[in-house]
Amino acid sequence: MPASVVAIGAGNRMRTYMHYAAEHPDEVKLVAIVEPDDIRRNTMGDQFGVPMEHRFVHYNDFFANPVPADAVILCTPENEHYKPCMKAIELGYHVLLEKPIAQTLQECLDMADTARRNGVIISVCHVLRYHPFFLKVSELVRSGNLGKVISISHSEGVGLDRATHGYVRGTWNREENGNPMLLAKCCHDVDFLLWITGRRCLKVSSFGSLRWFRSENAPEGAADRCVRCPLDGKCPYSAVDLYWRRRDWISNFDVPEGQTIEDVIRRELNEGVQGRCVYRCDNNVVDHQALMMELEDDIVISMTMDIFTLNDYRTTKICLTEGEIVCDEHTITVTDFRTRRQQVFDFSEMLEQPYHAGADLKIMEEFLRAIRGEETHLNTLIDESIQSHLVCYEAERSRLTGQTITL
Repeated sequence: MPASVVAIGAGNRMRTYMHYAAEHPDEVKLVAIVEPDDIRRNTMGDQFGVPMEHRFVHYNDFFANPVPADAVILCTPENEHYKPCMKAIELGYHVLLEKPIAQTLQECLDMADTARRNGVIISVCHVLRYHPFFLKVSELVRSGNLGKVISISHSEGVGLDRATHGYVRGTWNREENGNPMLLAKCCHDVDFLLWITGRRCLKVSSFGSLRWFRSENAPEGAADRCVRCPLDGKCPYSAVDLYWRRRDWISNFDVPEGQTIEDVIRRELNEGVQGRCVYRCDNNVVDHQALMMELEDDIVISMTMDIFTLNDYRTTKICLTEGEIVCDEHTITVTDFRTRRQQVFDFSEMLEQPYHAGADLKIMEEFLRAIRGEETHLNTLIDESIQSHLVCYEAERSRLTGQTITL
C-alpha cells in the first residue's frame, strides 16, 4: 500500500519531489495539497487527482481539518517553516522538510525536540548527501587511503543569474523574510563539509556585506526597470536579457490559463519584482561572504560564497596527510603523495541528468522507506542538520560583530 503524503507549498521544489510520486504511484500517493496560488494548487491537484475538498489555500485551513496521511512534505517559504512543521509533528505526521529548517536556532531545537517526543521523523532535504558526485568525495575522504584531513578550501558559486533572480530581486532578497544568505544558500555546503570530516565545528569567523547591489552604485541614467533602461545591452544584470532574450529562469513563472509565457514575461518586466533594476530593489542580504571554521582535530576549513561569477557550481580542495582531492562538480582529481599518481573521476555525463543527478528523487525514496519502517539510508535527520545551521547562525553573528565565535 503506498504511503500517503500531504504537499504544503507547490512551488519548484515540491514539483521536483512530486516527480517521484508521478513515477512511483505504487509507493506514494498525494492525498492533500496546501498552496495559496490557485494555478499551482489546482495544477498539482489535477495532476494527482486530489479531491477539491482536500485542496487548501492556507495551512491553517488544513490543520483545522486535517486529512489522514503518513507524512507532510513541507516546501513553504523559509519564514513559513516553523509553524506548519510544529503543527504537523504535533499531529503525528512525519515531515520531509526543505532546507533551511527555520529562522532561528531555538526554532530548530524546538522542532527537533517536539519530533522526538511525538515519535516522528523530520528529514531535511540536504541534497548533497544523496548526490553521486558528493557521495564519491565522501567515500574518498572516509576511506582513509589518503590519510587524515588537514584543511579544506571550498567555494559555492551562486552565479549572477541565480543571484539576481533569487537574492536581489526575488524571494530570498530580505533576511526577515527568509534567512541570512549563508544559511539560505549555503547550509548544504556547511552540512557537506561537516559530514565528510565527521568532526564538530569549534570556532567560526565570517566576513561579508552587501557591497554592490545598492542604489548608490547604479550607473548614471539607469532606470528603475530594465525594460525602460537606456543601458540595456550594456548592463550584465539586465532582466530583459535574462528572461526575454536568453529565457533563463522562466520556469519559475506561472502561466495562467489562456496566456502564454511571453505574456507572463512581459508583465513581469513591466510590473513584477523580477523586472526591477538590481540597484533599486529592497534587498538586504549580503552579495559576498567568507567563512572560516576550526573543527575538532585542528581541521581548518575556508569557504566563500561567490555571486560575481558565471560558474554556478562548487569547487573544493581537500588537503590530507597523504594526498589531496580537487573537485569542481564535474571531475574529481585524486593525487596520492606516495606514488605521485593521479586518478580522475569524471561525472560530467551524470550531471546532465535532471533533479540534481537523481539526488532529489533519492531523498524521497529514502524518506518513504523510513516512514514505512523499512531499511533505509536516510542520513539527513534534523538532529544532525542542526549542526550546520548552528554554524551558519553563528557565522552571521561573527559577520555582524567582527568577533570570532566559539561554539
